[in-house]
Amino acid sequence: MTAEVIIGNGVQRDGFAIVEGVISRATVDNLLLALERIGDNGSVRKRGGIFAVRNLLDASPEVTELANSDAVRELVEPVLGAQFFPVRGILFDKIPDANWKVPWHQDVTIAVQERVDAEGFGPWSMKADVLHVQPPASILENMLTVRLHLDNCGEENGALRVIPGSHTLGKIPEEEISARRENSPEQVCAVGLGGALLMRPLLLHASSPSRVPGHRRIVHLDFASVALPAGLRWLSEAF
Repeated sequence: MTAEVIIGNGVQRDGFAIVEGVISRATVDNLLLALERIGDNGSVRKRGGIFAVRNLLDASPEVTELANSDAVRELVEPVLGAQFFPVRGILFDKIPDANWKVPWHQDVTIAVQERVDAEGFGPWSMKADVLHVQPPASILENMLTVRLHLDNCGEENGALRVIPGSHTLGKIPEEEISARRENSPEQVCAVGLGGALLMRPLLLHASSPSRVPGHRRIVHLDFASVALPAGLRWLSEAF
C-alpha cells in the first residue's frame, strides 16, 4: 500500500494522519530564521517571545513557498485531489510566558476578504484585523489542515489530542461537545521535528499546557478544494 493511499484512508476514516520526516532539519532551520524576521504588526503576538502569528501566508514568503511545495502537495492531494489551494497560515508556539490550554473544539471559522451575507455563513468575527466567518459544514468538509512541526512535540509539551472519527459528526454545537467526547477514546498526536499532522477541521481536538520549558512551534496551514459562493472570497484568493 502506497503512502498516498495510507494518508487518504487514514484521514477519511479517522479524520487525521501523522507523517514523519516531511521537511528536513535544514528546511526547519531556514523557516525558523524566516519567522524571526517577521515584523511587529497586528498579526504577531508576543509575550516573552513570539507565540502566535496569524496571516502567515502574507507575512512570510518562505511559508507561502512551503505551502505550495511538492512535499506538502504530496500530503494534501490524496485527500483533496489535485485542485486545492492554501487559504490560511498560522504560527503557534507554547513558551513559558504563553503556555495555554486549548479545550475540546472543532475548527469552524475561515478567513475571508470581505463580508457578504450568504445563506449558512455566520456568525462573523475579527481576528488580527482579518474578517472571519463560520461557513456551512460542506465547506469545512472540503478542507484539510497540515500542521508542520518545527520542534519535537510529544505529550509533555502540549501535543494535540484528538477524537478519532469525530469529523464525521458535522458541526457540533459547543454545548454538546462535552457529551460527544465523554465516552470516546482520545489519541495523543506525538510528532517529531519535521513531521506533519494532517487533520480535518471538524475533528474534535484539544491540547494541554506544555510541561517542558522549550518551544513547541507549529506552522498550521489550511487548504481548500472549493470556491466560496455568493461572491465570498478566501482571504488568500487573488483578485
